[in-house]
Amino acid sequence: MAQVTGPTKIKKRKKSVLKRIRQTATRTLRNRALRSRLRNQIRQFRRLLDTRDLGQAKQALHETISVIDWAVRKGILHKNAAARHKSRLTSRLQALSQATSSAATPAKT
Repeated sequence: MAQVTGPTKIKKRKKSVLKRIRQTATRTLRNRALRSRLRNQIRQFRRLLDTRDLGQAKQALHETISVIDWAVRKGILHKNAAARHKSRLTSRLQALSQATSSAATPAKT
């Protein structure tokens, strides 16, 4: 259970208020960890895009989209924000794949 830190002066509070404080502290810790997991996954995918490794990036996109959808179900991320993230990440992967394929095929003269 999370520790509640507050003012040093003791104040009378109802039991229900103390319970809500404890619940909020617990939820805050849990949501912080879940949000961190989401951000780390997105960061990892972007790093793979920077290395231009198309195979690993495609696999990481699938995992990243799964984590984004999971965050929406947990209430960490709004569904429109999730759609925006997925769209932008997918378009970055497609831009990389097009750049890779155009660089692989020589220009016709």
